[in-house]
Amino acid sequence: MTGASPDRAAGPGSHRRQARLDGFWRSLPYQPDRFQREAGEALEDGATVVVTAPTGSGKTLVAEAAVHLALESGERAFYTTPIKALSNQKFGDFIVEYGHDLVGLLTGDNSINGGAPIVIMTTEVLRNMIYAGSEDLSRLGVVILDEVHYLQDRARGPVWEEIIIHAPRHIQLVGLSATIANAPEFAAWVETRRGPTRLVEETSRPVPLESLYIVKDRWSQPSVRMYETFRGSDGARRRPNPAVQRLLTQGHRRRFGTPRRTETVEHLAEEGILPAIYFIFSRDGCESAARQIVADGVRLTTPDEREEIRTVAAARTSHLGDRDLGVLGYDPWLAHLEHGVAAHHAGLVPAFKETVEDLFSRGLVRAVFATETLALGINMPAKTVVLESLSKFTGEGHELLQPGDYTQLTGRAGRRGIDLRGYGIVLHSPYVRFDQVAEIAAAGSHELVSSFRPTYNMAANLVSNYPRRRAEELLAASFAQFQRKNRASAVAAGIEGLESELIRLRDQAECELGDIWTYLDEADAERGRSRHRNRAMFANRLRGGDVVEVPRGRRAGRYLVLLRRSSGRGDEGRLVLLGTSGKVTSWTWEDLVEGTSRLGSVTLPTPFRPKEKGYQQRVVRLLRSFRPDGGTSAPVEPSPPPPPANPVTACPDLTDHLRAARRLRRVEQRLSRARTESVRTGEDLVRDFEAILDVLDGWGYVDGWRLTPPGEQLRFVYNELDLLLTETVRRGGFTGLSLAETAALASVFVFEPRLDDQGSQWPTDETSRRFDTVLTLWEELTAAEGRHRLPETRRPEPGFAVLAHRWASEHDLEDFLEDVSVSPGDFVRVCRQILDLVRQIRDAWPEMEESATALIEAMDRGVVAAGGLA
Repeated sequence: MTGASPDRAAGPGSHRRQARLDGFWRSLPYQPDRFQREAGEALEDGATVVVTAPTGSGKTLVAEAAVHLALESGERAFYTTPIKALSNQKFGDFIVEYGHDLVGLLTGDNSINGGAPIVIMTTEVLRNMIYAGSEDLSRLGVVILDEVHYLQDRARGPVWEEIIIHAPRHIQLVGLSATIANAPEFAAWVETRRGPTRLVEETSRPVPLESLYIVKDRWSQPSVRMYETFRGSDGARRRPNPAVQRLLTQGHRRRFGTPRRTETVEHLAEEGILPAIYFIFSRDGCESAARQIVADGVRLTTPDEREEIRTVAAARTSHLGDRDLGVLGYDPWLAHLEHGVAAHHAGLVPAFKETVEDLFSRGLVRAVFATETLALGINMPAKTVVLESLSKFTGEGHELLQPGDYTQLTGRAGRRGIDLRGYGIVLHSPYVRFDQVAEIAAAGSHELVSSFRPTYNMAANLVSNYPRRRAEELLAASFAQFQRKNRASAVAAGIEGLESELIRLRDQAECELGDIWTYLDEADAERGRSRHRNRAMFANRLRGGDVVEVPRGRRAGRYLVLLRRSSGRGDEGRLVLLGTSGKVTSWTWEDLVEGTSRLGSVTLPTPFRPKEKGYQQRVVRLLRSFRPDGGTSAPVEPSPPPPPANPVTACPDLTDHLRAARRLRRVEQRLSRARTESVRTGEDLVRDFEAILDVLDGWGYVDGWRLTPPGEQLRFVYNELDLLLTETVRRGGFTGLSLAETAALASVFVFEPRLDDQGSQWPTDETSRRFDTVLTLWEELTAAEGRHRLPETRRPEPGFAVLAHRWASEHDLEDFLEDVSVSPGDFVRVCRQILDLVRQIRDAWPEMEESATALIEAMDRGVVAAGGLA
């Protein structure tokens, strides 16, 4: 891989570059940045280009340069994005730039001018073209892969690698990525697949970002105070603001809190740093915030702006009927917009989301409360980005944001050509320490890790398109395997170093006076008994209402003892503890790490009902407001055990021997883990592929290295449950069903509930029986996967079946949507996924073409049809 220099000496190619791109650069209303020119030179050299740069830095200009060169050469250009909404936005942008005749759109469920010289599409569409050997690839000169860092996404990320691996070599690739920590590794892999590759990195933001921290100080007026997160510098390292650290550690804890959303927005308005995107990691939180701002009387717009907002909203939703608008809550939504605030999340229908994006871009909406889904690609730059919390609920528990997530979210702060600087703000939370906030904010980019793994559909296409040896070579050429090999090399080097250290430590540990290992075992055993006695004594002193502090470890934090449970075996038992997060856990005495201390106690509410959620919430409030009285009981600490009788106790070097012996045992544990990891990293993707072929062979999809007729159909099924769906169709699972019943059964292959307690009602007895058959097939499949040590196919989910049946029966939206928990946005999204799946069935099984076409006509209407451009 070669690196381009911005001031490289003129050579034979330099005049050619000037002749081809000079006019393009001159046509711009501004001077291109260094990295944009550097990438342009690489494009003219015919190299594949990987560009990593912060959000809003102008990566799209590199794509436009690539398109310019392709059109100049009489070739076509494809611009791919990870999501339909981003494809639609780019489609609109490119039409403005090049006109309707030159630009097309392909997103699976939309085909507009697909033969145009410039086509915007989702990555899946291009992957499918490559596998099908489409003629559209013959005149294709360049492919732009936008948001290429998305390849780490578990569900859809492998598509990027499939394109990089399988795209014809005559096609030039341009990968556009956010900043990543291992860009050279990724570019080195791309070069192994595409030939000469140029990595162009830009680390500086076009608009500098200032990190700020907002805290509510109840003892001062005004109560909302804003501080710099960092103060001064130490070389390249920024230091947390010591003033904030002193304030939070020395002040009374009741003094500080998280400012209310209204208070925060009003403060931003007073400081003149709106418009802002305010990230809240829940849909309900976003909606609640917008309602609260309006209820509190905050108005960020003028009368003229409100009139313009009404006009834009009416135009953007003109395709929806009055009854649909009523069900969707148009009037309160419009009221929020008129106040200059809005919610933005996946639960909104596309028309509502697009209206918010349009109004925000126009500067008419000045505070958008959004979930993190907004962070992917959509062009909504702001002056300020607010993170209400750095802790996010994952479905199983709360986890802190990764530095890369922080960088991605705050990357929207600062509008190029408008703002001199952007502002990334984190609100104070009593559950995330300020030093943790500063550490995350300072860390920057994250490492790009491949999520690539072979699937049944991929296996079928490999068998169809390549000889066996070549297919295995292509799998081994994935970025995932590239990273595995690099990791395996590092692990092997680590094992060699640990083995050398073991030899050295063994020499240091040996004692001429006796057996140091026996002495160590006896001493450690006594220490363990002493530790257990101390922990048991401490735990036995605890009573309900006591507050304890765990100083370190994965369970570090403050807890309240709800009750003690005795096991009836002496001093052993369990503690039922309630943490500040509201989670109830049960611990043994051994879970109390050294240094755990009792801070005091609170009086538990009566009547005592610790299993009731409402009671637990009352206790959590008591725990969160608890303040130690200044004294603490003795913490858990092991008393030093007496030394066991052994001749080695007379050795003057005993301390050194023991230190070496203990370190040796720690090194032995590290070595064992390293060897296990070495075996794991050595398990390559080809073995997984072989296991998949065995499953396909057992189910009759391959015969040796040849696809059977069902295998040929599997090639065109691009679904997470690809093999299960194909087998269901193959066994007549959809035969004889009405259109609405077909929609209901198809929904189980695309729907994934947001909650675990989704219902499983069925619109008809026949659909219920058919689903039982699907479940039986799924059980057979997962059993086969278990035997071959493959990841299990996820369970098909029936929670959308009734809705799909009603919509396909041509019910109106108001007939049922108000009575269910699925949001309008989710309803549209799942219906579009069903339509996409039905199209795949139509194309793969000609005998189902007529019924599939009729079903598409029945479902592709109203608010769902409007979602086609989302």
